[in-house]
Amino acid sequence: MHHPGPPRFVTVGTDVELAPRRPDPGANFSWTLRDRPTDSDASVGDDPVEHLVPDEPGVYQLELDAPDGRHDLTVRASEDVTQPFRVECDADELPEHDPEDVWVTTTFNDFVVGELQPELVEETYVFEDSVPPGRYNYAITVGDDFMGGDWGSTTVDGPERPRVRLDARIESGPDGEEVVIEADAMPGPHSDTDPEDLSVEFYVDDRDREALRAPGEDQFEVAGHEARCPLAAIDERLRVHAVAVGQRPGVSDTVRIEADGTVERPNEPPEWLEGATMYEIFVRSFVGDSGVTFERLEERVPYLEWLGIDMLWLTPVLESRSAAMGDDAEHGPHGYDIVDYFDVAPDLGTREDFESFVAACHDAGIHVLFDLVVNHTAREHPAFQQSARGVSEYAGWYTWQDTEEVFVSERIREESTGEVEQVYDHYFDWWTLPNLNYDSLAVREHVLDVVDEWAEVVDGFRCDVAWGVPHGFWKEVRKRVRDEHSAFDGDFLLLDETVPRDPHGGELEFDMHYDTGHYYGLREIGRGERPADDLLDVAESPAVDGIREDYVPMRYVDNHDEDRYLEECGRDALLTAVTATFTLPGVPMVYYGQETGLTETRADMNWVSGDRELARYVRALIETRESTPALIDGDVEPVECTVLDGDPDRVTAFGRDGDERLLVVLHFGDGTAEVELPEAVAETDVVTGEPVATEDSVATVENAAVLRAR
Repeated sequence: MHHPGPPRFVTVGTDVELAPRRPDPGANFSWTLRDRPTDSDASVGDDPVEHLVPDEPGVYQLELDAPDGRHDLTVRASEDVTQPFRVECDADELPEHDPEDVWVTTTFNDFVVGELQPELVEETYVFEDSVPPGRYNYAITVGDDFMGGDWGSTTVDGPERPRVRLDARIESGPDGEEVVIEADAMPGPHSDTDPEDLSVEFYVDDRDREALRAPGEDQFEVAGHEARCPLAAIDERLRVHAVAVGQRPGVSDTVRIEADGTVERPNEPPEWLEGATMYEIFVRSFVGDSGVTFERLEERVPYLEWLGIDMLWLTPVLESRSAAMGDDAEHGPHGYDIVDYFDVAPDLGTREDFESFVAACHDAGIHVLFDLVVNHTAREHPAFQQSARGVSEYAGWYTWQDTEEVFVSERIREESTGEVEQVYDHYFDWWTLPNLNYDSLAVREHVLDVVDEWAEVVDGFRCDVAWGVPHGFWKEVRKRVRDEHSAFDGDFLLLDETVPRDPHGGELEFDMHYDTGHYYGLREIGRGERPADDLLDVAESPAVDGIREDYVPMRYVDNHDEDRYLEECGRDALLTAVTATFTLPGVPMVYYGQETGLTETRADMNWVSGDRELARYVRALIETRESTPALIDGDVEPVECTVLDGDPDRVTAFGRDGDERLLVVLHFGDGTAEVELPEAVAETDVVTGEPVATEDSVATVENAAVLRAR
């Protein structure tokens, strides 16, 4: 079925990608904008993949003409909520340069060099724009020299997004059974708005609307935060979407009711994710210096089982340029420049070897995440090479632009034997990683084939550069792996790499999300740039961003793209930060070597010389969390404590309430802190088993203490 999927909820000015599902490059598809707000001038063209940019608030009704019939799609655009954005940099902070070569790259332009140019005002570069409220990372660079640029982040203030949760039930009434859908609307955590004052908009999925109109009138009725319809009016299923609207619209939630009365919440993550601990390995460094193969990885599964890992994320294992080059590749043999999506890297072994490794993980109770790299390919990918030569079949796989109109990396010019007439889209200074063009049906078909190929083998995808791939495509991927394939049985996991996080990735797309706010907050606290009490502000920031309650954050202090926390903040702060990831809600992620004291981001695992005390502590954290429900789904609240000895700015505490109450005390400073707690606690730390508190609830905390309330 080519239907383009669920309704889309955006703000005015947002680019909405429109595409048929199950793309067939040989078929005919066309879009019609059937209805739009009165003052709107928005339009769509004649291509199979189109882009609608709403210019007025209201509802836009589109129609897709496809080989299997005509399909409706609703787009709801809310008012523009953008606020002023301004960054600046002193000219003398940049390397010697020509002002024409200075660029701003930032979150809202996907870090593309050459699009945004600052103005030089009295020896200061100034860039201003208007963007939605939120936190933005940015770089001011000379050309694409990101390492020599001025990096920073800024927060654009404005109204918080409200949130909504949908639930449904079946009630018996005088006219038969009735579906009742309730919306729990929640204002932002710092909002003065009463939940009852929030408006909730309900939308029946366009794929299910006709069944409700069968008798000639719409049987779907809405009153405030509740919607109803007869169960008998549902043909096969009824999908209902809703969004809460305050000063700013939130993201949507969805409920699905089958004709037999079964109720499902399709945004919820797989059940096996609850309480899980993730471990990431940089594949070609994990074995050590003896040479990595799937067989040697399989030999180390008992270590992961001993550590207590439930979920393993592997960096790419497919055939790639950097893997083939080994240590001679820039940034090492990372594998994110794929050459062949349908075969594993030959030096690692065979497809059968990989499947044997996955089976060994499953036998140990470990789910395996495959790194799905589909924003870009290597330049050595055969499709890119033929696109570069002008082969018509591959012309649309990548986006090519005339060099007179766009920035061209010096490294691209240097490698060319002639004049560079066209250049391909890429992000950052990733000039060896050309972006795939999702306006091409052939690209979409190819990537979906990749999804089908590997989803049969693993338990989930970590989706690389997810922010570079259209939302609509991820919605199709989710439906494919969760609903349309019997082997997946709704248990397949999708984790997105979106930096910073995007709440819209939780609308029928991803189950788990990089918690970039928590990551940056822990770094700043570890360096002493923010007080430790900011930790809970960081922890609640997903709610500030409007992320749904069942949208699971991945909490981490290291990954393969960042400097090691140990190197940047020290061992004591690392112990404290890791404890924070295990005692706050979400899924904690351990990056290989984090538990053994590695100081280099992608170095060989230090199996023999590693920090054994640190490894034992991480193992104890994993065991404690697994056996302590309050640390998994308990409520979080700040705890006011008195620092009797030590720096108060380096100490914070919070409680976790479930079937028992725990107090977590974190100390990011040097030495020890003596902390008086406001309630009685047991003397023994539940992680280490060591006595740390007195009968008067005064705790001596070196790095962290987790204590049971009495």
